[in-house]
Amino acid sequence: MSEPLDLGQLRSLVAIAECGGVGRAAASLHLAQPTVSQHVRALERRLKQTLLERDGRRSRFTAAGERVLAEARRLLAVHDEALGRLEAGSRRAVVVGSTETAAEGVLPQLLAALRDAYPGRPVQFSIDRSTAMTEGVERGTIDLAILLGFTPDTAGRPVGTLPLRWYARPGFRLPADGTVPLVAYSEPCGMRQRALAELGEAGLRAQLAAESTSLEGVVAAARAGLGVAVLPSAGAVPSGLVARTDLPPLGLIGVHLAARRGLDLDLEAAALTALGGLFDHLGPEARSLTPRRTP
Repeated sequence: MSEPLDLGQLRSLVAIAECGGVGRAAASLHLAQPTVSQHVRALERRLKQTLLERDGRRSRFTAAGERVLAEARRLLAVHDEALGRLEAGSRRAVVVGSTETAAEGVLPQLLAALRDAYPGRPVQFSIDRSTAMTEGVERGTIDLAILLGFTPDTAGRPVGTLPLRWYARPGFRLPADGTVPLVAYSEPCGMRQRALAELGEAGLRAQLAAESTSLEGVVAAARAGLGVAVLPSAGAVPSGLVARTDLPPLGLIGVHLAARRGLDLDLEAAALTALGGLFDHLGPEARSLTPRRTP
């Protein structure tokens, strides 16, 4: 019996044709570019035919490649239709993860969009810190995760930015010696590091007044008057707090959407559309990085 074809390799081949290149195919499949190239070489060895060849800086399908591409599309269509019927029967929940600081402003609109796109499909949420969310996506236990980060190596696709704000209880006064008491997440925390850096650049001395592993703890400490907290502005001001404008500006934090490998591309697209629309309602400083679809 002949060795069966690998569906993952066939899917990479189809993605190259549909996306216009190996790099774009890798991005759409959430794979590394060398992995997609290896899939093509493995198919060529299995079929003993050259499927792609270089044409300047681009790759093009050979005549044999075009024939294999047509068969790959047929095989994947049958496979995906069967899988869709089986998964519809199991009604597997879509697991959406989010950092605490993004949850209140982001998840309601994302939930509405997913319910519109997939009526009757259960949606389950997981709220945790970015490190836990990233690990869940990598393990495949989380389908989609909304992450916050400052650096390019933050997992997922950049979808927008949110302004960072200082928050404190109404009437809170800084100590007379100019020290800024800081309420922050426990390390590791990019927002905490940004706050310390900006205060230092402005010649102000910061003192850690309270730290917590949860958003509830950070807000409670600031509400109790222990110090000022740094949070992204992604909706209403936390109850019992007011924004402070007498401290150095903190700039923006990036919002990323991470998707597990093999996730339905239509599901990811629905989430991207929802997030793009969200930024339109968060004020002029929030900015979407998601291209708008034209009718």
